[in-house]
Amino acid sequence: MVPRFCSAALVLQVGQNFTSATYSTDSAALPPDASLGVSSNHIVEFINGRYSVFSKTNSTKLQTKTDLSFWASAGITNIPVLGVTDPRVVFDSASQRWFASMVDIPSSEISNRFLLAVSTNADPTSTWKAVGFTADPVNGFFADFPTMGIDANGVYLAGDMSDAIGNNTGSVLVSIPKSALLANPPSAAGRTSFGVLSYNNYGVILQPVITIGAATSPEVVCSVGDLGYDGLSHSTLLGATIQNAGSPGGASLTIATTIPVPQYSIPPLPAQPGAENIDDGDTRFSGVIFRVGNTIYATHSTDVNNRAAIQWFKIDALTLGLIETGLITDPVRDLYYPAIAADTNGTVIIVFNASGPTNFVSAYAVLGERINGALSFGNFVLLKSGVAAYRTNSTVTRWGDYSALTPDPSNPGHYWALTMFPSSSTGWSTQISELITTPVLLSIHTSSTNIVLTWPLAAFGYQLQSSPSLSPANWTLVPQVPATNNSQLTLSLGATNVSRLFRLKK
Repeated sequence: MVPRFCSAALVLQVGQNFTSATYSTDSAALPPDASLGVSSNHIVEFINGRYSVFSKTNSTKLQTKTDLSFWASAGITNIPVLGVTDPRVVFDSASQRWFASMVDIPSSEISNRFLLAVSTNADPTSTWKAVGFTADPVNGFFADFPTMGIDANGVYLAGDMSDAIGNNTGSVLVSIPKSALLANPPSAAGRTSFGVLSYNNYGVILQPVITIGAATSPEVVCSVGDLGYDGLSHSTLLGATIQNAGSPGGASLTIATTIPVPQYSIPPLPAQPGAENIDDGDTRFSGVIFRVGNTIYATHSTDVNNRAAIQWFKIDALTLGLIETGLITDPVRDLYYPAIAADTNGTVIIVFNASGPTNFVSAYAVLGERINGALSFGNFVLLKSGVAAYRTNSTVTRWGDYSALTPDPSNPGHYWALTMFPSSSTGWSTQISELITTPVLLSIHTSSTNIVLTWPLAAFGYQLQSSPSLSPANWTLVPQVPATNNSQLTLSLGATNVSRLFRLKK
């Protein structure tokens, strides 16, 4: 018999999956702020307190150092006593260079600096060179929760600003020509700062977009209309574009476009077994926003039926109009700190944490693909189970502040995630997971007097059915239980003289 193959949907498989950093061993930070970058050969984890490089081939740790050592070796001097915080890291395939950012924390917590480092080549264990500059030289405001974006023309930094007594004052946004940062030494002298932008005009927590591949329009910056601390529902996002980013000192920012979306509100505090609730933040875009072609993918947390849930968005990068949106919920668990990424086929992956009254905080991924013209998400895939209820000394246990997810630039259909889980009752660990999108292929071949059927183990929720013909079809469940063989399910059936058709049906 000639093997026959029937194609179904995609499933999500987990490849390499390893714990990468642990509280008190690698970092004393609460929270770690999980940031991740991936190149052809390397994985870089950059969290509060620790910079580490792993081999993408076998997850071997190739280099590790404290975040302070990272910046000192990159040439940053006068690092404040309170250190640095809020890392972001990305590998830029176009230039084959790495970019990383943080902010420093003066003891006065005013007038801090953006720190931006660039690798000298594609090897992140090699030399980096960094620049540092005052986030707000006009008012001396403090830049918190920094974010970073990149495209062919520029690198973009943003921060949430506060004054000397802690009042929030707006957002700062800086555009830096990428060509100057790729020089030796890198320079940010040609940067354009757009000053402190009001929340009313540009939204809250600006996220410059990370563009994958070429873009046909300028850099986009997205934000939410409100963080939701007023307890009300909100229904707007905002988007603006940065023009002429490659021109030293010549970048400009458009007036923001209001993007109407379904209502969202601040997520409730997620439950966990026998401990105080988790602090899951607010409605901001905490993770990276990706642009693939002319589509922007973003996600944040919201409240659905008094549980934390995930709201995702597809936005047209040219018009800043909403293409599609939806919710991911669970009847028992809260879902929070999501990160999103996509490929050119429109396949989407989201990673997140989940917990409930009887569920420790654990890390999950979910795959979305187009079904009947709409993006639909499947079953949750467990990446790492929490081992205990997580407690700190506060009334509400701090978590987050973000997860990370990035497409593999050299292996289409592969993604890499950095998530958190409680590895003890008082400590967190981070988990690096390789996520592989695989077609559900049912293969059929003969072996001796048997018919052997195989399909991916990750295709849980699918049933193997058979029918004597297609017309008329009479599909019935195949009752035999398949065996597990590595990442495949295998079923051997005795061959007969009667023709049979087989399919996988969800």
